[in-house]
Amino acid sequence: MKFGGFIGRINMEGYKLVRNAAGRLVPTVVNGRKVVPFKGVNKYRPNGRKASPPIPTCIDYPSDGNKIVGSLKEALKLCGLSDGMTISTHHHFRNGDIIANKVFDIAAELGVKNLRWFPSAVFPCHEPIIKHMESGVVHHIEGSLNGPLGDYCSRGKMKGMGVLRSHGGRYRAIQDGDVHIDIAVLAAPTADAFGNANGLYGKSACGPLSLAKPDSLYADKVIVVTDNLVPFPCYPWEIVGNYVDCVVVMDKIGEPSKIVSGTTKITGNPDKLKIAEMAASFIRDAGLLHDGFNFQAGAGGTSLAFVNFLEKIMKEEGVRARAMVGGITGYVVKILEEGLGDYILDGQSFDLEAIRSLRENANHVTFDLLQCYNFHSKGNTTSMMDAIVLGATEVDANFNANVVTHSDGRMLHGIGGWQNSLLAKCTILTIPSVRRGMPMIRDEVTTLVGPGELIDVVVTERGIAINPRRKDLIEATSDSELPIKTIEEIKKEAEDECGRKAAEAEHGDKVVAVVEWIDGTILDSIWEVKKA
Repeated sequence: MKFGGFIGRINMEGYKLVRNAAGRLVPTVVNGRKVVPFKGVNKYRPNGRKASPPIPTCIDYPSDGNKIVGSLKEALKLCGLSDGMTISTHHHFRNGDIIANKVFDIAAELGVKNLRWFPSAVFPCHEPIIKHMESGVVHHIEGSLNGPLGDYCSRGKMKGMGVLRSHGGRYRAIQDGDVHIDIAVLAAPTADAFGNANGLYGKSACGPLSLAKPDSLYADKVIVVTDNLVPFPCYPWEIVGNYVDCVVVMDKIGEPSKIVSGTTKITGNPDKLKIAEMAASFIRDAGLLHDGFNFQAGAGGTSLAFVNFLEKIMKEEGVRARAMVGGITGYVVKILEEGLGDYILDGQSFDLEAIRSLRENANHVTFDLLQCYNFHSKGNTTSMMDAIVLGATEVDANFNANVVTHSDGRMLHGIGGWQNSLLAKCTILTIPSVRRGMPMIRDEVTTLVGPGELIDVVVTERGIAINPRRKDLIEATSDSELPIKTIEEIKKEAEDECGRKAAEAEHGDKVVAVVEWIDGTILDSIWEVKKA
């Protein structure tokens, strides 16, 4: 990164840039809040006490438990929507969400300005928020910035800085008081009039509401919006009515056809299938596969293929998994229902099979992000995973990885639980060595999202690179038939094929967003993309 001239100076936007422990230039103030530059993995310890909402009283709520109000507009007015507030929403409906857009349409009708939107993630369906940023209704977004909203921010058009956090980092930010939510608007596929709610039933069933849990606990005001009102009690309840101020009933809270992720199909790409098979074989040959092992895999095409190959190996080796964690699909459900695993711990369901299984299988349970991802807690289950297989947009020769920007610097992906998952006993990244004629192993990643010391293995179609820090994995696979290479060898092969090194993104001088590490420190800056 060629920004050495900015060290220690105040730029035209009013923030000071310093170099953090990873060598990246980051601001010391973000949206008016002092922040701590990244100090290194496990080098920062928090102090103070957890945040808390105001103490409510039953005097202010109906004794019959009926909190239903006539409309979302009425609920927002009752909750005191006003200028400068922080409004949170969750993304379990993914590209089928319609509630967030409605919230800001109402804010525009009411003449409210300078809101901070704090979603757990955004999708292309949220493109209408751009007009609210242009009109001043929304000042900035602190949440994943991908698709049209990512491009808008990358071009320097958003008034404030974006703050990109992992799912666990978002929970931590709420708990630690870095972000105070004034009003949480939580869409729920099933709810009762008191506000108890879950995501398991109804025409808009989306699976666990884990990402909305901290919002319900810490926000000053909580609005539950449902299209499936049931008699009290709505059980199981993931959102507890005692934390809810208003319940709104609408005809539709999401587009069911778009709730299911579009990525939940096994890849048909031969190179990606090869990568997936090698990742599964590595887990076997490295001695990570044993009776009672725990694993996590994502929902992308390569990850799904990995789960499929792993299932075959488990059958061949006669091995059972104890816990299978993560964003869950039918491929993981199949392992459970075939008796190859004991438990599924589900933080987010990615297809209808996962939702069905949650309703039917006692050992398929919803999983709170506090348990698996929040770094400021008394331990979390991610570090108990024997292996986690993840994707990436690019990696570098030092095993650092990027998942939020493309090589041109534009924000086109969210972090999700990716950063939190790096704490596993063995973290494996699957990535093609070449995409669209561009090498994906660089001298230095465009945006640092995962420190290389936490990434153990990189699997490409050209071979498998093991981080030199993991001498145990290198020794365990020394006699295997796996194509083990150094990351430099794979990098050179990809560059030779493409006839060039990976091009560096052309940046402007303005920081448009920052990437937080899981402990709340600032890991990297994302810079304004230069106009073509």
